[in-house]
Amino acid sequence: MLGRLRVFHSCGFVIFFVVVQHAHGDLSYSVQEELKPGSVIGNSADKGARYRINAAHDADIGKNSVQSYTLQQNPHFVFSIQTTSAGSKYGELVLDKELDREEQREMKLLLTAVDGGSPQRSGTVVIHVIVLDANDNAPVFSETVYKTSLPENSPVQTPVITVSATDADEGVNGEVTYEFSRLPDKSRRLFSLDAKTGEISVTGDIDYEEGSKYEIFVEAKDGYGLSSEAKVIIDITDVNDNAPVIYLKSLTNPIPENVSPGTEVGIINVQDRDSETNKQVRYFCVFLPIFAEIGQTESKSLVK
Repeated sequence: MLGRLRVFHSCGFVIFFVVVQHAHGDLSYSVQEELKPGSVIGNSADKGARYRINAAHDADIGKNSVQSYTLQQNPHFVFSIQTTSAGSKYGELVLDKELDREEQREMKLLLTAVDGGSPQRSGTVVIHVIVLDANDNAPVFSETVYKTSLPENSPVQTPVITVSATDADEGVNGEVTYEFSRLPDKSRRLFSLDAKTGEISVTGDIDYEEGSKYEIFVEAKDGYGLSSEAKVIIDITDVNDNAPVIYLKSLTNPIPENVSPGTEVGIINVQDRDSETNKQVRYFCVFLPIFAEIGQTESKSLVK
């Protein structure tokens, strides 16, 4: 006798397949990736509902009817047969191990129903499981610490550096935006951050003499608030934008006549706010009958 197996889909459509040696069909499921072990799998269009598969049917009776079900071995799911209070049976696809969409986005499982006749006949259905994304990944920066240099007096809107973070999730869960965190008011006046691109730009007057290094913390957030943080170190490089300033300890200093050559008559102090070679100075006394010793920051005026 020709056996018939039928599998009913709980969403309203029916998959029929005729058994000669075996039969085939398809079922499709969408599953949240963070669903806990033991959860009953549901369809994304019917979240929270128990999703079940009605038992396969065989036109034969007794031992020739359906006797057992076998789900293809896999690391995540088991198949369980349940009996209603009215005595009818249905199957449940149950999560046995947590899913991770970033490791496997979908899978196909083979469910087989076997009767007890001789020869034994079976029916199979392919269960297509699509893993839905959950917001289980925080953004990850390409660097934990970004370093760059910036000349002082750089114009407003000068790009300084661009930070970048990626999120393994999809859609809104994977959309990354940027903002400053733990930023002193002084730094906030000097720099701005593009929330979408991660580009840091100049917005104020950059003066090496006011600050030679800035540490800025940038936070990357995804669409539902998971975040991570990176540090940005900006070293300001000096330019020669300060003239030397002369400081005299005394503007007037009487000198006796006939004073001996080499006698100290005054001290001149010169300072330059620039750094390194930009602050090195040389002294010259012009149109005076004295000479000055060349020095770095101080010179003595001597009688010639």
